[in-house]
Amino acid sequence: MLQLNQIVKRFGRVEALKSVSITVNAGEVVGLVGENGAGKSTLMKVLNGINQPDGGEIRIHGKTTTITGPRDASARGIGMVFQEQSLITNLSVAENIFLGNEAPFSRFGRIDWRAMSAAAGQQLAKVGLDIDPLTVTSELSFMHRQMVELAKVLTLEEAVEGSLCILLDEPTSVLEQAEIDILFEVIRKLKQRAGIIFVSHRLDEVIDISDRIYVLKDGAVVSEMAKGEATPNRIHHLMVGRAVSGSYYKEEQRKPFLPEVALSAKGLARARAFSGIDLDLHVGEVLALVGTEGAGSEALIRCFFGLEKIHLGTMTYKGENLRFASPSKAVALGLGYVPRERKVEGIVEEMTVEENICLAHLRGMSRFGILKFGEIGRATRELIDKMRIKTPDGATLCANLSGGNQQKVVLAKWYNAGARVFLLDHPTRGLDVGAKEDVYSLIRDLCAHGCSVLLIGDTLEEALGLAHTIVVMKDGKETARFDNTGAGRPEPLDLIKHMV
Repeated sequence: MLQLNQIVKRFGRVEALKSVSITVNAGEVVGLVGENGAGKSTLMKVLNGINQPDGGEIRIHGKTTTITGPRDASARGIGMVFQEQSLITNLSVAENIFLGNEAPFSRFGRIDWRAMSAAAGQQLAKVGLDIDPLTVTSELSFMHRQMVELAKVLTLEEAVEGSLCILLDEPTSVLEQAEIDILFEVIRKLKQRAGIIFVSHRLDEVIDISDRIYVLKDGAVVSEMAKGEATPNRIHHLMVGRAVSGSYYKEEQRKPFLPEVALSAKGLARARAFSGIDLDLHVGEVLALVGTEGAGSEALIRCFFGLEKIHLGTMTYKGENLRFASPSKAVALGLGYVPRERKVEGIVEEMTVEENICLAHLRGMSRFGILKFGEIGRATRELIDKMRIKTPDGATLCANLSGGNQQKVVLAKWYNAGARVFLLDHPTRGLDVGAKEDVYSLIRDLCAHGCSVLLIGDTLEEALGLAHTIVVMKDGKETARFDNTGAGRPEPLDLIKHMV
C-alpha cells in the first residue's frame, strides 16, 4: 500500500533521516522503534506532509506521490496521531475533531452545532470516550485529549474510500492500561481496511500489536524483523548498540536516604484536587506518587513549585515556607520542576540547546550583567555528554531535537541550576529504553550527592524500581504508603488495589 524509498531529511546540520526505506501493506501493523533522535517522528511527519523530504520517493498504491501537506495527506487516506498533541485547546472537542472539515455541518455560513456534536459523539464512541463533544478541550486531561486525537483521525473512515494509512506516534505514552486496551482493540479493527505504523518506546507493546518491526538508529534502518523474531532484548541492543547494563532501574546504586528532611507537607489541601496530604521528603530519597489520572498527584507536585496554590496546610523546604512561593522563588531556593508537557512548560523551542540549559541559572553564569560565554559553553558541552543529548552542538535549536532529547535538555537545565530537590512529573515519557537508563542513572547520581526526588513515574514498575518510599493517591487523598526498601517490598497489584 505504501512505500518509502531512500528518504532523506535534514534540519540545518542535523541529518534526521539517512536513506530510509520501509513498506506498509494493507491489513498490517508496522512497528517503528529507535532511540530518541533516531528519526521516527520525522519519518511520520514526512508521511503526513508536515516535512518535505530532501531526497527519496514516496509511493502510494504503486504510484509515485508528493504529499504537499496534512490536508493532502488526509485526502489520500493518511492520518496521524501526534506525540505532541495537535488539538487547539480553546476549541470544543467537536470543533477539533472536524477542524478543516466543517462543510457537512455548514449551511449559508452557519454551523449546525447539534449535528456536529452528534457526529463527534459517534467518533468518540469508536475510542470508548464518553464525554460531551461540546466540552472545551482545555478542560480534558492529557489522557482524554490523546483519545480525542485518535477519534479525529478515525473520521477518515467515512471520508475516504479504499485503504487508510494511520500513523500512531507514541499514542500510549500517557494512557492507563484500560485506555491502551481500547486503543489496541480499535487498531485491530482498523486493520481490516488500513495499514498502520505504530511508534512506541514500550517495546512489549510494539511486539504485541505489530506484524513487522523496523528498528531505526541515527536516522537509518538497521533491522527489519517479523513479530516472531522480536524480543525486547534484541530490539534494545539494535536500538542502543549496547546490552542492558546492570538492573534496568539501577537498583544496585540505590543508597539509604538521610534522616534530614528537605521538603515537608502537613495537611495540604487544594479544592477539587487533593486534601489532607502529609509527607516528608528526605535528603537522598526518591519518593514516588502513584495513582490513576486525576488522583491529585500532578496538582500536588505543581503546588510545591508554586505553579498552583494550596488552600490549606503548610509546605516547607528546609524550614522555608513555600505556601505563597512563586516558581521564581522555588528556583531560587533550589527546586527544579520537569513537567509532563515539555513543549509547553519545559523548553523554549526557538532557543538553542545552550540557551535552554542555562535559562534557569543566568545569574550564576554572569558577572555585572554580562554573560560568561566561556563558562556557559563548557557547562553545556559537559551536560550534553553527561545526558547523552543527541545534538550537533549547543547552538542547535531545541525545536530541531527529538522529543526525548528535549526532555534531556529540561533535566540538564535543572542540573545546571544546582537544584537540590527535583520535582519530576513523568520524566521518562517519550524516552527510549537507552535514554530511560540514562535518566535512572542520573536520579541515582543526584540522590548520592544529597539531592531529593519527588517522582510521578511513567509506570508502576518505574515507581517500584526507583523509589525508596511510595505514596498511593486516590480521589485526592493518600490511601496507602509503602517502604520500598525492605524485605516486604510491594508488587504492582499491592498498589493497584489502593488506586481503584
